[in-house]
Amino acid sequence: MKMPGWWSSKSFDQAKPYLGVIFMQFCSAGSSIISKFALNQGMSQNVFVVYRYAIATAAIAPFAFFVDRKVRPKMTLGIFFKIALLAFLEPVVDQNLYYTAMKYTTATFASSMISIMPAFAFLMAWALGLERVNLRKFHSHAKIMGTIVTVGGAMVMASIKGARVDLPWTKGVLDHSSSSSVAPEHPIKGALMIAIGCVCWAGFVNLQAITLKSYPGKLSLTALICMMGAMEGSVVAVGLEWKNPSAWKIGFDTKLLAAFYSGIMSSGVLYSIQGLVMQRKGPVFVTAFSPLVMVIVAILGSLFLSEILYLGRVLGAVVIVTGLYMVLWGKTGDDEKGSNGGSITINDKLVAADHLPIAAVDSSVEDTNVEKIESKQKHINGGNSGEGFVSIELPKV
Repeated sequence: MKMPGWWSSKSFDQAKPYLGVIFMQFCSAGSSIISKFALNQGMSQNVFVVYRYAIATAAIAPFAFFVDRKVRPKMTLGIFFKIALLAFLEPVVDQNLYYTAMKYTTATFASSMISIMPAFAFLMAWALGLERVNLRKFHSHAKIMGTIVTVGGAMVMASIKGARVDLPWTKGVLDHSSSSSVAPEHPIKGALMIAIGCVCWAGFVNLQAITLKSYPGKLSLTALICMMGAMEGSVVAVGLEWKNPSAWKIGFDTKLLAAFYSGIMSSGVLYSIQGLVMQRKGPVFVTAFSPLVMVIVAILGSLFLSEILYLGRVLGAVVIVTGLYMVLWGKTGDDEKGSNGGSITINDKLVAADHLPIAAVDSSVEDTNVEKIESKQKHINGGNSGEGFVSIELPKV
């Protein structure tokens, strides 16, 4: 099927990663709100994680089977180990901690706290060599200081509540956080759980970037992560809920809707988009838009969950966003210098796309058969000409 002209235009191609990550934030925000509904109705967070990833596997696997049939590599022990670790970090540890923390706090608090995730992702990417840092450059200083500021903002959110901040539609609404239907708030306990979960998520996105180099089938990788997550999560849920078999009961209600929405949108679709964006922009870029979730959830949470904002948490969120965009500013500056400095930034670009062949073109030869190289690249990519190849012009002798 022929795509419309604007789809393949240069400006739209450059905008795709941004549109992708923004869509991811709306998926996450919707999942936070509907999941909080289900948890408030007494659903076990451990069982919820199992249902979520089982549904995600069923939704993604058929598409992965057909879409990735030409690019799916053979399974090796090393790849299997990475997938098992990916499933343990995100579906099992991070999601269980996140939903448990949401029971102790609010959807707005939880979504605000996960804004520290880019800081952890940056530190881990730096340690793994996926992110460039030059301690003699001001932009690199900004990335490091931004990370420190972000963590400080998270500490402010966890420790300071402050005066109530009313939105136009929350005036006169009572704070139901201590009602019998909702677990009482424990912001410090919830913040610690989310912080540990963010470390796991940072490990997940960086390991996913590494795994995509040897296993480029994005949908297949998503399906395998979800399947392994459901299996590993089942072991955890059985161990924690073995005295409460009724926790596994689910009907045609908000609990089922939450499991389907989170499974299909926040696991299946989100992971797939994340893999696509990560190959072009890297793991830090993928996590950089997480504060948008905070804004969306704050609005939706106050509308549908009657959640109340407090001054200390608003100030903490502002500090987190300030630190985050210090990191982004530093990253953008480094990227611009790398692309305009006259040298080929293979180290930067191949972090996300090192599977592309490098075509060495001799400038002294006028009849370089570039079409054959492009044709070969299309064949390698299963007919998808997406990124093409990296061309290095050799000096004339």
